Amino acid sequence: MKRLFRAVRNLFLGILALAFLLTAFTRFVHYPNPIDSVRLALAPASKTPTLMPAHTIAPATVPIAWPTASEKMPSTVPWDGGTLSWQEFLDKSNTNAFLVIRNGVITYEYYKSGITASTQLPSYSVAKTMTSLLIGKLISEGKIKESDTFVKFFPEYKTGTTFDKVTIQSLLDMESGVGVSDNYPTGPSGWGVGIAQMYATTDLNWFVKHNRKMFEAPDTKAEYRSVNTQLLGMIVKKVTGMRVADYFSESIWQPIGAQYPATWNVDKVGGTEKTFCCFNAAARDYARVGLAMINGGFAGSHQVISTDWLKRISTPAVTLDHQWKYSAQVWHPYEGINLALGLHGQYIFVDPSTRTVIVKLSDNPTDGDPEVETAKVLLTVSRG
Repeated sequence: MKRLFRAVRNLFLGILALAFLLTAFTRFVHYPNPIDSVRLALAPASKTPTLMPAHTIAPATVPIAWPTASEKMPSTVPWDGGTLSWQEFLDKSNTNAFLVIRNGVITYEYYKSGITASTQLPSYSVAKTMTSLLIGKLISEGKIKESDTFVKFFPEYKTGTTFDKVTIQSLLDMESGVGVSDNYPTGPSGWGVGIAQMYATTDLNWFVKHNRKMFEAPDTKAEYRSVNTQLLGMIVKKVTGMRVADYFSESIWQPIGAQYPATWNVDKVGGTEKTFCCFNAAARDYARVGLAMINGGFAGSHQVISTDWLKRISTPAVTLDHQWKYSAQVWHPYEGINLALGLHGQYIFVDPSTRTVIVKLSDNPTDGDPEVETAKVLLTVSRG
């Protein structure tokens, strides 16, 4: 009996010591506590917004109404060299919400069981486009220029290397050279890579301070790196003197007539928004952003996006993954198309030629995100 008691006691003390060490380690690397880190790592994409602290983005006092109509979707769509039925496409691509808006009218609206028009869903890297709209706003107001360097606003981060030459333009077009790779983790060991650290961190300032190494000099190579958008978000916060969420609400969310509150996840309560990833909203309100792009930057009588910035984000600047064009945090998979794109299958697909906006929000696994095939379907739906 004494041996059993001693074994149980030793096991308990071992578990206690391990828990202490894990807690100490997560604090040292500025991660959430071990339990919260595991929950975040294992959660499906659509559930992550509630697992991190967030700032709330207030909607419009009087939302712009959505007229609706009825449109039948194609019976089959192209997929991986063959075809799928419409419902097979929705299921196979793990669709949570799918909206089609033509000429400002919702013509098709689908929600997976358990999800409604008011459900707040994550955008992942669609947040990059939202951040770009804020940068465009500040440029139109003459508060910043694309030629401004990051360290102009944060001289404490100077390194004496080419990091000091990183400009807003190079951040916008993924040409900064800052050495944080977007090689997403596929298992527990992956949580040590840069992109995962930035996603989970409880202190973005600490993260940036420890990740200023350069892969190459600015403007020598275009490569998709989320750290670029995080640095842009820090500039927005510094220049405005406001929380990014509050500035976004004032500059974008309320003027577009958003019906529901959104949130932007932050590193810690009252901290800094994770502007590269973590904007969360209802599907209809995502569509309002796309509609403003189609309407020359206007939402009703409000010009939300300046003419110059709309031209900037719509004019391809570099070529990135899938040989898709890219400019100022907006993708161009096909000529004339603007696409806000996020990990796990988040899309705001904007086709001015047919005055169509398509929103698709999904739960695809990290290593099974069929972006090229999905883009083909969205084009098929848009062009009819």
